[in-house]
Amino acid sequence: MDDLGKHLAQMRAKPPLVHNITNFVAMNVMANVLLAVGASPAMVHAREEAAEFAALAQALTVNIGTADPAWGAAMQEAAAVMNDAGRPWVLDPVGVAATRFRQDLCARLLELKPSVIRGNASEVLTLAGLSGSARGVDAGDSVEAAMDPARDLARATGGIVAVSGPVDFVTDGTRAVRVANGHPLMAQVTVMGCSLNGVIAAFCAGQPRFDATVAALAGYGLAAEVAARQATGPGSFQPAFLDALAALTPEALTAGARVSAA
Repeated sequence: MDDLGKHLAQMRAKPPLVHNITNFVAMNVMANVLLAVGASPAMVHAREEAAEFAALAQALTVNIGTADPAWGAAMQEAAAVMNDAGRPWVLDPVGVAATRFRQDLCARLLELKPSVIRGNASEVLTLAGLSGSARGVDAGDSVEAAMDPARDLARATGGIVAVSGPVDFVTDGTRAVRVANGHPLMAQVTVMGCSLNGVIAAFCAGQPRFDATVAALAGYGLAAEVAARQATGPGSFQPAFLDALAALTPEALTAGARVSAA
């Protein structure tokens, strides 16, 4: 994994259309993040068209943050389309421990074998069938506590599991790495994690999913580091982050990625 920048270059060479069924809070920021990184975003969640639109996309993200029964059905139908086409889809189980509805919806989505699951430690623990210490949609558990459950979850789904935290953890059930790029200001801006899902999906479109996921996390965190050097707080950090993501080069990603075996 010495040349992570090649995944950014390959993604930008043929910008993928990324279909996002995400939450109301994330839509605008996530669309701008995808444009900045070099992909093409679409926010389509109506059940009447979600599956049809998914057939046009190169990747899909599913985020249960503000889901309802109709959105849940749309998520399942769109994910099934991606599976049939052999294209990647990313699940973000936002606040899965909070309510029975979220747990039931995620159980149905897990049956569809997500290509990538990205969540905080408490969300991953819940998906793995363990009791975490979530505070609503926020994590109450450490990344370290979720590492072995993440491996088990990856083996059960056949996909990649990425646990977000101060140092991210990524596994396919066999391989595992830590990604140390990022900055504390990321936690002070809403939907930074939600927007990351789209970047992961864009990188995974047509590329090996483990390496592409690691590259997406490293590049996203590296852009945050660059933005934080010029920001005076969370308000100025967000536009600086978009600029840094747009300016990120494959060479800078390869040189700046801090990835180690786990």
